Amino acid sequence: MSRTAALTGLAGLAALALAGCALVPGSVSSVDEAEFTNELAIPPLAPSRVVDGTRVFSLTAQEGVTEFRPGVETETWGFDGAYLGPTLRAERGERVAVEVTNDLDEPTSVHWHGMHLPPSMDGGPHQEVEPGDTWRPTWEIDQPAASLWYHPHPHGATEKHVYRGLAGMFLLDDDASRAADLPQEYGVDDVPVIVQDKVLDDDGQLELADNGSEPGTLGDVVMTNGTIGAYQDVTTERVRLRLLNGSTARTFQLGFEDREMDLVATDGGLLDAPVRLEQVRLAPGERAEVVVEVEPGETTRLRSFEADLGGVVVPFAMGGNDAFDVLELRAADELAPSPEPAWAPSAHAAQDALHEDDAAVTRTFELDDRKINGRSMDMGRIDEVVTEGSTEIWEVRSIVPMPHSFHVHDVQFRILSVGGDAPPPELAGPKDTVYLEPNRTYRLLMRFDDYTDPDVPYMFHCHMLLHEDEGMMGQFVVVEPGQEAGTVRSRGQGDSGGSDDHADDHAGHH
Repeated sequence: MSRTAALTGLAGLAALALAGCALVPGSVSSVDEAEFTNELAIPPLAPSRVVDGTRVFSLTAQEGVTEFRPGVETETWGFDGAYLGPTLRAERGERVAVEVTNDLDEPTSVHWHGMHLPPSMDGGPHQEVEPGDTWRPTWEIDQPAASLWYHPHPHGATEKHVYRGLAGMFLLDDDASRAADLPQEYGVDDVPVIVQDKVLDDDGQLELADNGSEPGTLGDVVMTNGTIGAYQDVTTERVRLRLLNGSTARTFQLGFEDREMDLVATDGGLLDAPVRLEQVRLAPGERAEVVVEVEPGETTRLRSFEADLGGVVVPFAMGGNDAFDVLELRAADELAPSPEPAWAPSAHAAQDALHEDDAAVTRTFELDDRKINGRSMDMGRIDEVVTEGSTEIWEVRSIVPMPHSFHVHDVQFRILSVGGDAPPPELAGPKDTVYLEPNRTYRLLMRFDDYTDPDVPYMFHCHMLLHEDEGMMGQFVVVEPGQEAGTVRSRGQGDSGGSDDHADDHAGHH
């Protein structure tokens, strides 16, 4: 989209704003109400095998058919199934490999969103997998316990591939999470909650908006783990919800009308201590872990309230006025006891810590139209060169009044300030994606450890996937001290061994 087209779109939205609330009353949601009569689908834990000390998973991207509504077959994509994918799980210190096979009729990729790993294993647009091929990235898990996820990242087609169903969670465990007083039984009191919105046409098929709407497709059907109107039976006093905004454009404002919840983790792992709050805002790609307390025999619903989009033009056109229920929790008449959320620091806490005083470089990023710092994505251009082991501050700002978010590959960052103020408690934990309120500067602290490659870049981009596909993305390489950037080349396509020559780029620097 050109800047002229974008400005025209904004002008149209401004005209809508002048028409006032008579067009779209604030009390009316564009999302359909659902009857909560379907048991929540729980993605299975992915099987794995240990070969020569490496935990090996397998994923196959494939076409399928899903009945989102009874008797209506919707064409979908999924990993190892018709829709979404299994949950991968690994421990800090383990070496993992994932055999990714593409059974689609077009190239795709699998990006390990939030993962610290070599760039040739990252699964971005330079590691596309051709139809019929298998790609085998391998790396060592060396980061805190967290709720990460995986999804395609093919250049110019990420929105389509994620929207059709290619996504799943990747859970990491460590000493702190294993010993924590937190619900731990996967699928019972520790529940993945992948929230997405869709448009289903008259034939029940998935439909993506193609009219340049901002910030992308905002669906009138909301589903959780692929289930419309989902309920989860609760058998314990507390339940841990691993929330993932798996949508391509919509921002959710999640909470409960009748109770508060404890935020225990953000994108990259556990907070220093639980934070009691009423709602948490999640833009596409963001995650949060919350613990909710229930009483015997009661029913409550996770709800997305009207989202605070922070001064965007015509919030109702961006989904800001939509409010709807997402998931019903049904407590049993007798509940097993659950402790208050608590945990001790990991043995790795000191080496994981980020210190602002260590930052020697500050970079500035402005998001405008479909560009970052005035440039659209170029697969052959390296935008930033980072030195391995360095701590940096990235100052990121959206200068247009529309929703944007910012995601950095390879690292988890800490938010130092938002608009000059200390971040709110829900943004004080480790993050890899953050919603950008227009015209506010977000100062992000990050460190680039372990992996260098002058020729294979990582990405930074808006995680509104239409924006990403239309060019709102850049590339950076991490190099050894004194080294210069090389020439960008695509790696890993259909080559199980092609990624292994970078498997040991681990410099051991912390």
